[in-house]
Amino acid sequence: MKNHYIVTIDGPAGSGKSTTARGVAKALNVLHLDTGAMYRAVTLAAMEKGLPPTDAEKLDALSKTLEIAFLRETDVSQRILMNGRDISEAIRTPEVSRAVAAYCTVPQVRARMVQQQQALALQHSVVAEGRDVGTVVFPEARFKFFLTASIEARAERRLAEFKSMGQTPTLQEVMHDISERDRQDSTRSISPLMQAPGAAVVDTTGLSIEEQISRIVQQVKSGLLI
Repeated sequence: MKNHYIVTIDGPAGSGKSTTARGVAKALNVLHLDTGAMYRAVTLAAMEKGLPPTDAEKLDALSKTLEIAFLRETDVSQRILMNGRDISEAIRTPEVSRAVAAYCTVPQVRARMVQQQQALALQHSVVAEGRDVGTVVFPEARFKFFLTASIEARAERRLAEFKSMGQTPTLQEVMHDISERDRQDSTRSISPLMQAPGAAVVDTTGLSIEEQISRIVQQVKSGLLI
């Protein structure tokens, strides 16, 4: 189907994936598929039930009970629902941010989430963002991008996000957490963070969100005309 397409945006924590992907999806009028939010939802549910990331069997059973949905609103924002409960802010806490890397590498959980992500993309054109969407989830995607930025810029963005939710970690704490997440993401055996073959690299360090969105939208629109 010519008018059905997938845009993937991969990158490390704080590179601007989520905000950029939301803006691109809005500009293209397609679904924003936040794969990271899905893993955060599983992490939140597991933490609330006291399940450690080492208990793969119970985590697999738990993931089968979770219905994760994206509620598209009239503006650029999008709500995340888990079994009908709005968890948009609950999944963005420092505690969930620190824990998600351990939970998202559980093979059974990852397989189930990838299955859900691919099913969504069969129904809609999507802008999918995450750490392995261009390499594992949608390797045949028509448009692929990899966002990067300096660790200082990424930490400042993440700190601003925490402060907007009333949380007050220090910049040093955020930089430490991002460095640790980078290490975990790049060295994990299952779906490590890496640039997808053929992906266009966008260094967002000195770019505004508007500039990031514009660069990607222009490339996608140009590609759709071919």
